[in-house]
Amino acid sequence: MNGAESLVHTLADGGIEVCFANPGTSEMHFVAALDRTRRMRCVLGLFEGVVTAAADGYARMAEKPAVTLLHLAPGLANASANLHNAKKARTPMVNVVGDHAVRHLAFDAPLTGDVEGAARPFSHWVRTARTAATVANEGAFALHAAQSFPGRVATLVLPADTAWEPGGSPVATPEAAAPEPLAEAQIAAAADQLARDGSGSAIVLGFRTLTDPATLRLAAAVAERTGATLLSPTSNPRTERGGGLPFIPKIPYPVDDALALLAPVRHCVLIEAAEPVAFFAYPERPSRVLPESCHVHALARPGQCGREAIARLAERLGVEADPATSPGERQRAPTTGGLEPELIAQAVAAHLPEQAIVADEGLTLGRAIYAATRDVVPHSWLSLTGGAIGIGFPMATGAAVACPDRKVLALQADGSGMYTPQALWSQAREGLDITTVVFANRGYQSLKQELFKVGANPGRTALDMLEVGEPALDWVSLAKGMGVPGERVRDAPGLSAALGRGLASPGPYLIEAAVA
Repeated sequence: MNGAESLVHTLADGGIEVCFANPGTSEMHFVAALDRTRRMRCVLGLFEGVVTAAADGYARMAEKPAVTLLHLAPGLANASANLHNAKKARTPMVNVVGDHAVRHLAFDAPLTGDVEGAARPFSHWVRTARTAATVANEGAFALHAAQSFPGRVATLVLPADTAWEPGGSPVATPEAAAPEPLAEAQIAAAADQLARDGSGSAIVLGFRTLTDPATLRLAAAVAERTGATLLSPTSNPRTERGGGLPFIPKIPYPVDDALALLAPVRHCVLIEAAEPVAFFAYPERPSRVLPESCHVHALARPGQCGREAIARLAERLGVEADPATSPGERQRAPTTGGLEPELIAQAVAAHLPEQAIVADEGLTLGRAIYAATRDVVPHSWLSLTGGAIGIGFPMATGAAVACPDRKVLALQADGSGMYTPQALWSQAREGLDITTVVFANRGYQSLKQELFKVGANPGRTALDMLEVGEPALDWVSLAKGMGVPGERVRDAPGLSAALGRGLASPGPYLIEAAVA
């Protein structure tokens, strides 16, 4: 057994089932080991940013890590934007990044680079294997880091000779680290604060608290009993919604809207959430969107279990949740009108299948959909977490690999979609059940809004930098060229009909909503 084979066996024994890969020469022995062992499903991505975002979407739904296979420092650099998103999402992930053989590094060959240095800003754990005999041990520690609460990005650098040389053997992965314990004082302080001034309090739920229906119902019961306002951060890795679950409004992205919403808040209880801040700095606007006088209490810090915190808080307050469920409501599909945001949202709400997974990078035109789908059938909602656009297509890809029995609906802005359109090819290659709606407004509309917010006083040249309409992108042709059928629609009834056709299809399907 060589080092690569020992690593594959170690990762598979530890629970890894899928490898999202874009390999090169330095990784060929790992590729051969995947083939010989047949212990992982291998999904090829034609760009490294597709690979890491797919692993992110997979882990959010499978609730366990996948492994990525990347090529040297440049390949890792290509992957890094979506590693940034994964790190912000606390996504468990193991990256195996090939490097030159140790003896070859001294010659500074063209692809030589500082792989560890490139990995550190986007990883919680980074290490380089030194010998074939120790590769499996390093892999076990990488998997341990990824699986430990609350989820981490682990990057293992694999020099080519440590993969091809003999001497390795599989190693058991240490048990994942549990959440940090909650102090009774944390629970007591939050309970006392809510009992004293519930109407002036906001409870902000983040991360794993949003993925557990029982926790959501219990948090809503606490808010109802105390009069507190229940909120979630602007972007969340995954939220369970519909089917009678309480609707948790998101803190708005526009800074003025966030300031207005939070202005009455005197006390803020954070549960697996960071203090809300503006996405960017703006002239004459604060970075902190809570009032300066607001008292912030961390009921559960990021390394602590929010589900446990809410359960103990409810027990202390004498609150019980109503376990009742609902099949959800069906909205009527639009029969007239153009592609206005409200009608787009109505069409999506009318057609969303039960237990669908929504991968949302709809940005400007997709913002109305979240509120419109609050009371529909049960579904999961995945969001852009780190602000690095280009996650939508591949995040949907990974989610579909994780949950082949569930429909995936991808909501995709056209400008950010051009960052990772190669994911459509992977969807066709794997036969994934994904219906994608591309909102083709022919520009970076959110950036146009930002130009005015920051007081840049843009002229024609500045505005032209934010247009993608000359020449116009033909998304139907782009999708067809990568093996994905599709159609273009220009009004709300057309979108509704296309959604029906796409969601009835067993494989990938793309709908271009030609807004402009």
